[in-house]
Amino acid sequence: NLMALAQGMSEEDIMDGKNGLILLGDRPLNAETPAHLLDDDVTPYEHFFVRNNGLVPDTALDMDAEGWTLTVDGEVDTPLELSIADLKEQFEVITQRLVLECGGNGRAYFNPGASGNQWTTGAVGCADWTGVRLSDVLNAAGIKDSAVYTAHYGNDPHLSGDPDKDAISRGAPIEKALAEGGMIAWEMNGEPIPAVHGFPLRVIIPGYPGSASQKFLT
Repeated sequence: NLMALAQGMSEEDIMDGKNGLILLGDRPLNAETPAHLLDDDVTPYEHFFVRNNGLVPDTALDMDAEGWTLTVDGEVDTPLELSIADLKEQFEVITQRLVLECGGNGRAYFNPGASGNQWTTGAVGCADWTGVRLSDVLNAAGIKDSAVYTAHYGNDPHLSGDPDKDAISRGAPIEKALAEGGMIAWEMNGEPIPAVHGFPLRVIIPGYPGSASQKFLT
């Protein structure tokens, strides 16, 4: 069962406001959008696909960002710990219209078949994301010459519930992380990022599989 069930929330509660999506699995929660609902230039929340690797964390379900911090450390000169307010105050805030697509989109048509969620064509969406440039934050931390890749971590629990396991950790080559388009975002289509899409903070790495765009970013 999803962590949310302990709070009396069903999959229907977590997916409140979604309309017409096809549920592919509830552990983790994954749902795709039929192609005929993807005609909008900007995909609305109700039609935006859902892809999770772990459980949806309580902080997202409660929409509670109190005390949230983002740590940037590792191969940097100046490790950072930033609140969402710090991000808004210390860096230029931008909005970009960017596409997210699961790397498994179209898997249902593979021959021979492949394991995993059998996405057809609906694991894709285009939203207006508001936040700061990923490159601005990384440059503020001072990337060392030894850095070759980013590693992104969120607070979504592992499916097993084991706190020592990560639901997923992905990243991007430093060159890609510093390239135009990369973001740390807190709004989707002008509203706080919804629970199933990564509240309160997520990475957006356009042009890479959606798994590189870490949700629930810490």
